[in-house]
Amino acid sequence: MSIQCVMRPFAALMFLGCLSFPSSAQTEPPKAEPPASSSQTSGTPGQTAPAPTEKNNNKEAQASGNEGSTGQGKVGGTSNDRLFFALPNFLTLEGAGKVPPLTSGQKFRVVLRSSFDYIQIPWYGFLSGISQAENSEPGYGQGAEGYAKRFGAAFADGTIENFMVGAVFPSLLHQDPRYFQLGHGGFVHRTSYAISRSFVTRTDSGHPQFNFSEIVGGMVAAAVSTNTYHPKSFTTVRYSATGTPTYVFTASDRTLDNTAKVWGTQLGYDTLTLVVKEFWPDIHRRLSHKHSPGEGLPAGNSHP
Repeated sequence: MSIQCVMRPFAALMFLGCLSFPSSAQTEPPKAEPPASSSQTSGTPGQTAPAPTEKNNNKEAQASGNEGSTGQGKVGGTSNDRLFFALPNFLTLEGAGKVPPLTSGQKFRVVLRSSFDYIQIPWYGFLSGISQAENSEPGYGQGAEGYAKRFGAAFADGTIENFMVGAVFPSLLHQDPRYFQLGHGGFVHRTSYAISRSFVTRTDSGHPQFNFSEIVGGMVAAAVSTNTYHPKSFTTVRYSATGTPTYVFTASDRTLDNTAKVWGTQLGYDTLTLVVKEFWPDIHRRLSHKHSPGEGLPAGNSHP
């Protein structure tokens, strides 16, 4: 479990980086429109159209950035954003301010949409490959059968945790499962804010409250998944060249200690994800800025 906890976050970030390159490469920058000539008029002949002010330019740039990162999602009050252009980030809002609360139906629909998103197949496949390479939970075995069992368990673990934390408990306790990006302040301040959201959340009425949905919901998800379909204890018999049997006992994964480790790992992943969510809009805008045209020399100048 210790190797798994150390290796998976770094490997996952590398995997997300690989996913982001094809997506960003396929994004074609918009074609630059030719500048309007001085002969173009608006209204009275001979009168040139007014140039856009700096204030209007800033507003347009801000609107373009928000639309690209957290545009209105298919479920009202959510977004269409994806972390690293890949993983669903539908429950993150940037600069939202006061927004209407999600209904119970909306909470379930957005979690359903993200849990069965197409990117989850390679994502859980990647995590299952790491698990098999580490031979974690040896009761699953190796080979294609072992990999299939690990994939099914990883998919079930993630889906159960998503529903408990993002839909079931938020609906029962009237808590808001969305992450509201802070978006200002220094790195330490914003990182501390993101980490604190694992323990403090909003109610549907907008008041701060202990995040029972994350803490208790994560505990319930870990208990359900660990103690239902994860491997039980078993004994295998190995025979030496002389025919002497050796009995090898493998302990069960359905223990209180393992349940606590699974819950702690999930809480750690969720907290790390919140930190990434906090800074992802800034990263997204920087990447979009690099792809946007017209960033070279000012109009009319042929030299720097």
